[in-house]
Amino acid sequence: MLSLTIVVLATVAAGFIVWANDRRHAKYGAGVAAGVAAGVAALTWIILMAAGFGYLPGLTWLPWILPVVLGTAASIGAVAYLGRTRARHDMERLTAILRR
Repeated sequence: MLSLTIVVLATVAAGFIVWANDRRHAKYGAGVAAGVAAGVAALTWIILMAAGFGYLPGLTWLPWILPVVLGTAASIGAVAYLGRTRARHDMERLTAILRR
């Protein structure tokens, strides 16, 4: 369980870093990127541990490193999608208001 805690804390930190570096981060909440990262990392860790990778000699690094990498990548993808989508919707809404 300690490895899960460390993996989740590392990916939450990575999610906050991804959020802070996004130029459209005012369009969505600060916890979105961290939440996506933590969720993906926890699910990946559970799958890897259930598959037995935490106890195979030579492969014990997989439940430590792979969830952090996948969680960070999912966070980047979510931020890229949400930032563009929310900015476009906000612009469309503002244009509709200004046309009235």
